[in-house]
Amino acid sequence: MDDEYAKLIRRVNQPRVVIDNNACEDATVIQVDSVNKHGILLEVVQVLTDMNLTIRKAYIASDGGWFMDVFNVVDNDGNKIRDKEIIDYIQRRIETSAGFVSSRRGSVGVMPSEEHTSIELAGTDRPGLLSEVCAVLADLRCNVVNAEIWTHNTRAAAVVHVTDDSTGCAITDLKRLLMIKDLLCNVLKGNDDLKTAKTMLSAPGVMHRERRLHQIMFADRDYERVERTGVRAVEERSSRPQVNLLNIEKDYTVITMRAKDRPKLLFDIICTLTDMQYVVFHGMVNTTRMDANQEFYIRHVDGLPISSEAERVRVIQCLEAAIERRASEGLELELCTEDRLGLLSDITRIFRENSLCIKRALISTKGGRSALQVKHNRSSLAPKPPHQETTMSYLFGNLFKARTFQNFKLIRSYS
Repeated sequence: MDDEYAKLIRRVNQPRVVIDNNACEDATVIQVDSVNKHGILLEVVQVLTDMNLTIRKAYIASDGGWFMDVFNVVDNDGNKIRDKEIIDYIQRRIETSAGFVSSRRGSVGVMPSEEHTSIELAGTDRPGLLSEVCAVLADLRCNVVNAEIWTHNTRAAAVVHVTDDSTGCAITDLKRLLMIKDLLCNVLKGNDDLKTAKTMLSAPGVMHRERRLHQIMFADRDYERVERTGVRAVEERSSRPQVNLLNIEKDYTVITMRAKDRPKLLFDIICTLTDMQYVVFHGMVNTTRMDANQEFYIRHVDGLPISSEAERVRVIQCLEAAIERRASEGLELELCTEDRLGLLSDITRIFRENSLCIKRALISTKGGRSALQVKHNRSSLAPKPPHQETTMSYLFGNLFKARTFQNFKLIRSYS
């Protein structure tokens, strides 16, 4: 009865979204008013980040039964959102997302699709891992439609959507699916994996892909740091985001964070807090040219603030991990070319043969063309080659020239 009553309240009090270009000199202001529910903040932030909007400031208030947020946003070029069609689309998306009543706990309202098979992977990161995964998929005649791969703290996670190369549709044969799962598990296990490697086949589109990656890495306990010694340990500690927790009497736990600003930072933090079953009652986000400062007043869904030192340490570790998973320094490769079976296997093999460790990768195909973005660091196992960018351009350039590929670039990236 309580659940039905809550649904009725939401239907009667539909979300209200106001988008204003006059309230702020250098940003578009988006105000969201809605009946409060667990996860609504994440749903709104997810819409903004999926639209590639940068959140410069945010004010959050959700005490009682009502939710009110104000976001100052700009586009990729740092400008206000002027296009009326885009403004109307943002408004519709937020109203739909904020008013959505999920029938599946933890989902964000994305409908499943039968167009491809979704594969989730988790295991120990090592040089050449992605190349081995791509080679297995190519041998099994699985065409990668899109994929995202993250690595953090010696762990690796991926969500990969594949189709049957012969039909262009999802793979439905149970024996073949089990074979794919077993072979990928063997690749992920490696020789000395102290944690269990995991391969899951799931219905595609049930959950937002980046949120799912956070959940996979959280379940894999990537927040448990591998202790290092010497200069590298000092450098790692100095580069960590600053996360502090303080209890205010018995009402709230206050989290303050300072980190390098980057796209989707707020989404990563709110995603982790939500999946750890914490509720943000009040909050403030303020960004400068380089840094992001955030403050949140939280409680657990049971209504209590953080109550033990062990819980406090765990929350700090998990928030540090959430911030770090998407942040890396190194060379970035962007590639766009004609798609074909085995393309990723060929490309990732070049990284493996040159002792390059891929830290993150985003792969997509559209209209018969494949787009690949990777960030990678050179493996510590290999000596530094002279003129790395020139060498890399030569290696990939030869591959592309041999197969009439085009459109790739190497850029130095620090994010």
